[in-house]
Amino acid sequence: MQTLTPVQTNEREIFMDVLRGFAILGIFIANLGAGFSGYNESAHLTGSFLLDGWDHKMTFLHHMFIEGKFYSIFSLLFGWGIALQFKRAAAKDINALPTVKRRLMFMLLLGAVHLMIWSGDIVFFYALLGFLLLPFRKFSNKTLVITGICLVLLPIALYAAKSYWQWMNTPAGILFQTGQKVDTFLTGVSSEESYREFAKHANWWDIFKGNIAGFFYRYGYLFFVSRIPKVLGMFLIGYALGRSDFYKNIAQNKKIIYWVIGIGLVIGLPANFYLARYMTYFMDDYFNLKTKGLYQTIAYALGVAPLAMAYVGLFMLSFQTTVGKKILSILAPVGKMAFSNYLMQSLIGNFVFLGAGLGYTGQIGPVYYTLFGILVFIMQIIISTAWLNYFNYGPVEWIWRSATYKKWQPFRKTQTI
Repeated sequence: MQTLTPVQTNEREIFMDVLRGFAILGIFIANLGAGFSGYNESAHLTGSFLLDGWDHKMTFLHHMFIEGKFYSIFSLLFGWGIALQFKRAAAKDINALPTVKRRLMFMLLLGAVHLMIWSGDIVFFYALLGFLLLPFRKFSNKTLVITGICLVLLPIALYAAKSYWQWMNTPAGILFQTGQKVDTFLTGVSSEESYREFAKHANWWDIFKGNIAGFFYRYGYLFFVSRIPKVLGMFLIGYALGRSDFYKNIAQNKKIIYWVIGIGLVIGLPANFYLARYMTYFMDDYFNLKTKGLYQTIAYALGVAPLAMAYVGLFMLSFQTTVGKKILSILAPVGKMAFSNYLMQSLIGNFVFLGAGLGYTGQIGPVYYTLFGILVFIMQIIISTAWLNYFNYGPVEWIWRSATYKKWQPFRKTQTI
């Protein structure tokens, strides 16, 4: 019986690796602000790496151009990649479903390991939603796109409903309360202020215990912000994109790409400007389910996915040019080793900011941690390029693929390039 085999290097779609590498950069910068750095503008902290007014401006720019866009691109690529697996299997008359399910199961396990390193992990979450994606694959491409758009917009209705019917917040509330109880029991942390002190002085064992509680906080947050329909919606759009061979027929689809870019910029930029404004000045209203929180949700729904798609469209067109392809291909090695690089970013973030490492939590503002994120990414480009001269996969990708296909994959290249 013929079985599905891993995609060989010469079969890979380089553009997807490029886009994945770009997404990894944006996700890291977003994570530096959301979790690692411990920066809090309202805490009025002081230090040589805090620039007050400039940090405020940079925070606004992050909300406008980074917030949500890069995980949206990553979600798109996730659905796109699953679609290509099924297409490749269908071409060989192979049932890909068992292999894809096994791939998602081991992705779930690797995500669980990463959760113990950093509670802001997205791998575990993506694997869970990957199983939800599978039943949708029987839909037509048109239905997938329409359903995907509806899911991306669904948080508007959900936020309005949660504002009116408080019982709809029960899942998030239970998770938050569980996180508080676990946190207090394992670490003694009971407030944001006590967490900052904990992060400064905790050893690695304490951090591990904190991440157990962090799992409940994380998923309470994901439920509260309606991340499930947002991500699943982008999965479906990505699946339709991959199954339709849209990118392989880019010459015939340029008009659509121009429309996507145009709509993404014309609607996405103003919407993201208001999103940044609401996130900068009225974030408490969002978590307290007030009217401005609904406005923020609308701005997010109308701004984030369209601008993310505009980024993708601009990359597609740029990659078609000789100069663009040469420049953007620099990102491909990072994208090919995306899982390993994502894990590396978490390890670096923990070491630099937590007290068990260098202890810079709360001492570095958005200007400097953005520069730090870019420098780390440049380092990852260099390391990934050198690594792939000698190895077929990143270390985590090798373990993941070997487990998926129930066979150790060739790790070292027989001939360096």
